[in-house]
Amino acid sequence: MFESLLVPTGIVAIAEIGDKTQLLALLLAARFRKPWPIIAGILVATLANHAAAGAVGSWVASFFSAATLSALLAVAFFAVALWTLVPDKLDDDEASGFKRYGPFLTTLVAFFLAEMGDKTQVATVMLAAQYPHFWLVILGTTLGMLLANVPVVLAGNFAAERLPLTLIRRVAACAFGVLALIAGYQALHLSGLV
Repeated sequence: MFESLLVPTGIVAIAEIGDKTQLLALLLAARFRKPWPIIAGILVATLANHAAAGAVGSWVASFFSAATLSALLAVAFFAVALWTLVPDKLDDDEASGFKRYGPFLTTLVAFFLAEMGDKTQVATVMLAAQYPHFWLVILGTTLGMLLANVPVVLAGNFAAERLPLTLIRRVAACAFGVLALIAGYQALHLSGLV
């Protein structure tokens, strides 16, 4: 049961470092200099986005046998592992159009939109398909997002400039690679090939 919480928390926290939403958090912190409304916006946006993504993952999982789902997850986790190695960039105007709405609403809308199709959203879909405790997965991915972004909001540019982003991307890619191997092994085991 706790695996449904701990694995998503760790995976998303690591994968989020250097991600475009972390860069967005940095940009919002620099523009508004009001960390608590920004953190609240990140929390609400992530809960909404990841709940929707998790629902898709749970729904998709119902269409496949356990072996087929594990095989699909292995391929998807491997693809996300490769995707994680590519550095994200953020256009400076991505959040600037919303600035007039204040830090909370700007963060809420910008984060929700920035997460659409992002690797952590895709990971949430896959994790919700893999683990049986839906709300623990959503809580875990949200905690992971907060673990990665709250320090950036609070510390501003100081923390982000000193992080070894290449190393962190490689660690995150390895974590997704391990999940791919586990899912691949499960697919082989459930198919009776191992």
